Amino acid sequence: PDRGVNAFGVRDYPFKTAAKEAENHLEILETLNAFVKDGTIKAIGLSNETPWGLSKFLELAEQLGLPRIVSVQNPYNLLNRAYDIGMSEISCRENVGLLAYSPLAIGYLSGNYRNNQIPKNSRIGLFGDFWTRYKEDNAKKAVDDYYKLAKENGLTLTQMSLAFVNSRPFMTSNIIGATTMEQLKENIGTADIDLSDEIIEKINLIHSNNPNPT
Repeated sequence: PDRGVNAFGVRDYPFKTAAKEAENHLEILETLNAFVKDGTIKAIGLSNETPWGLSKFLELAEQLGLPRIVSVQNPYNLLNRAYDIGMSEISCRENVGLLAYSPLAIGYLSGNYRNNQIPKNSRIGLFGDFWTRYKEDNAKKAVDDYYKLAKENGLTLTQMSLAFVNSRPFMTSNIIGATTMEQLKENIGTADIDLSDEIIEKINLIHSNNPNPT
């Protein structure tokens, strides 16, 4: 979005930037429509969007016969489930799937950064100053709680975290990332893990006690 939105650790709508917002939804749809018509692209999606933004695009597309948004690429993980609040309903009712990025919360949900450990050449080791929101005490507490729950059920934190993302009814694609072949195999293997209702209930309890800490 060209306008101010509540993304990248910002929970609330940035009212101070509202007067300077760019409402260029029609220009975007018309431009992308040209690419669809000439065969450059097949479909279009959004990223870091809000319920209002997605609804606006869907409304204009229907009214004017322009390409319909088919996906939204927003963050979604155990430490950031903001998508559940408003976007999830639109995804399900309008068939606009989520392409979830950062499903392991920049690696924090791998457990590799627990107890203030920063592995050499890790993302946080290299670019830690860019993701300070993951260093808050409430985020660390949530990671520890999820880690213990995963271990109690014979899973790694990575497995439980990705399996939860996979289980959401609005999910189209879980955008995994890996540095090593071992990590890649573990990530892909979570497609075969079905979390029990009991585990999901316990995940939701941890979330309820410490919601969206990042």
